[in-house]
Amino acid sequence: MNLGLKNKNALVCGSTQGIGKASAIALANEGVNVTLVARNEEKLKSVLKELPNNNQNHSYLVADFQKPDELKQKLEASALNFHILINNTGGPAGGPVFSASIDEFERAFTQHLKCNHILAQAVVPFMKTQCFGRIINMISTSVKQPLDGLGVSNTIRGAVASWSKTLANELGQYGITVNNVLPGATGTERLSEIIKNKSAKTGKTFDEVSDMMKNAVPAKRFAKPEEIANAVTFLASEAASYINGINLPVDGGRTKSL
Repeated sequence: MNLGLKNKNALVCGSTQGIGKASAIALANEGVNVTLVARNEEKLKSVLKELPNNNQNHSYLVADFQKPDELKQKLEASALNFHILINNTGGPAGGPVFSASIDEFERAFTQHLKCNHILAQAVVPFMKTQCFGRIINMISTSVKQPLDGLGVSNTIRGAVASWSKTLANELGQYGITVNNVLPGATGTERLSEIIKNKSAKTGKTFDEVSDMMKNAVPAKRFAKPEEIANAVTFLASEAASYINGINLPVDGGRTKSL
């Protein structure tokens, strides 16, 4: 299948590790010019060297999603000719929702929803001129089924999903699609942190917790970041032009709801 992505430009957030990095590499493999976004410049430089490059123009942007005003200023100073935006950033700390502080909600809201919105507002004008745009938000299966021990994350992810669906309805007429990818348990640093926290709370070993989580998945394993990236790449393509406003679980069948 020809995905029609060659010479497209993509802004990929949280792209120095995990799913973000895998998505950047997958898009670059399809001929996309990728701009990496993260807060650690040394890591950005390292990943930049790893991107497949067949006469492509890859670059990076240093940005901290806890500083939305700074992010907005940097975007305003950049050439924003992007056909594809991948909104992706690290999840909030775990814990029950009742004991969460207001500051935790505010930080997560800023990092996930405010910055997603700033990025979308920055890139959509160019997308409209091209009659083509893809905004893909990395969220979580918690928007379909809240996950135990991730109270703040469940709450904010739901807000992002609602924002995304609303945006999809508004932008579809311009050839711009807005979709959410909902990764299940994926072999990333984030997952290792979650397993360590559960291990500390339950007294079970890391491997015991890991096996318990795998057994909750019909596939009986964790996803590879590249498997999530494959879904992202398809949704970014010409082939997915009539897919808009969806929540796509990529979770090995773990989510119980339809």
